Amino acid sequence: MKLKVYADRMSQPSRAVIIFCKVNGIDFEEVRIDITKRQQLSTEFKEINPMGKVPAIVDGRVKLFESHAILIYLACVFPGVADHWYPADLFKRAKIESVLDWHHSNLRQGAVTYVVNTVLPPALGLPLNPQAAAEGEKVLFSSLSKVESFWLKGSGLFLLGGNQPSIADLSLVSELMQLEVLDENDHNRILAPYKKVKQWIKDTRYATNPHFDEAHKMLFKAKARLQKQPSVGTNSETQSSLKATLPSKM
Repeated sequence: MKLKVYADRMSQPSRAVIIFCKVNGIDFEEVRIDITKRQQLSTEFKEINPMGKVPAIVDGRVKLFESHAILIYLACVFPGVADHWYPADLFKRAKIESVLDWHHSNLRQGAVTYVVNTVLPPALGLPLNPQAAAEGEKVLFSSLSKVESFWLKGSGLFLLGGNQPSIADLSLVSELMQLEVLDENDHNRILAPYKKVKQWIKDTRYATNPHFDEAHKMLFKAKARLQKQPSVGTNSETQSSLKATLPSKM
């Protein structure tokens, strides 16, 4: 049976899984789970992922959720996946897994908290939460600093000193792409101090194109909609497309 990937492309972990499959020539069927319609909470989907979140996969008898676990599974099970994504060397694997574990409670927490409490509330008809935004920004800046000074401290182009991307690079860069929905000035203010991070994002995008850009089309459309409509809080189409970035639905 063909691999099925259950995803919503407004979800950054979903995009990472989709990009990985396409870059590595993995034959799969993409099943859209529209989280703006709460399809991830349906009885049918919860038979695949009881946690009610995307992405999830079904590969024959295997049902799997959590994007990092999915990426590791795909890298190990499907033939033809280049070794650099998740090396056979156990030490290199452990280092990649350390980045992935760190990601959830640091970079992801900061990026999601900041986006959800700055640009999204007006678009969703919700009040701003400056305190939560400030807390998210603090975690985000701390995380970006760690990526800049520690994870990217090697001479290579990618995390942990490699010259080819790993699943950790793809996961973390997909996370940072969510910052694209921010106002341009705010986006530049956040990333400008981190030159290595900015170059790393470009290098990861280049290494995985054209699939990277194709997977992010929906996000870019949401960004354009935000920029063109200052009063997006009254626009139901914009509200619907952006609800997907709420952390409870990721």
